[in-house]
Amino acid sequence: MQNSVENSVLFKQQYGHIDHHRHPDVSDMVLDILKPETALEHLIIQQSDWLEGAFWGAPRPGHPEGKVIFHIREVLDNVDKITNNPQLREELRLVSIIHDNFKHLEETVRPRQDWTQHHAVYAMKFAKDFIDRQHILNVIELHDEAYYAWHLNRKQPETNRALHRLNALFEKLGDYKQLFYLFFKCDTFTGDKTKKPVHWFEETVSDITFAAL
Repeated sequence: MQNSVENSVLFKQQYGHIDHHRHPDVSDMVLDILKPETALEHLIIQQSDWLEGAFWGAPRPGHPEGKVIFHIREVLDNVDKITNNPQLREELRLVSIIHDNFKHLEETVRPRQDWTQHHAVYAMKFAKDFIDRQHILNVIELHDEAYYAWHLNRKQPETNRALHRLNALFEKLGDYKQLFYLFFKCDTFTGDKTKKPVHWFEETVSDITFAAL
């Protein structure tokens, strides 16, 4: 059985000639790669701004697959492995399909000057036109927060800044910490990303149910 990265490579080989979201074969490509399962998923992937973001990206550290659409496929493969709960799976798929599709709009200055220009904020605003479940919108908007907390812990282990950031995240997530965790793991176990942030999260957070991947 092929893993998510191997599947992404195969799709990249098959559709490498399609390099723009206005290519005449885009619709067939998107349907083949993402295999939408609901009317809502079909609607989302037809939007021109979603398509533009899906075809953004070149190979880079953490994302050797390049285009966002190939990353989404890797995340969706992980969703298939991490749960067989129908509701969780449906919600994880929605987050997966939307979460990174607005990286092309993100502020590129580092350190960041304006967090309202983070790709996750753009993604959440897009999602609001299609999704009325606030907890899903929250996970989309906050999906990188556990990584940032891990990064703080790695850079400043002598402080409590990482835990403060986690606590702020959990306050916003409310009862949906498990959903966040499952997506965080599905998202991180892709490309050539380090898995250390997820391992740290699992060791640090006591009230989540461990999920193997």
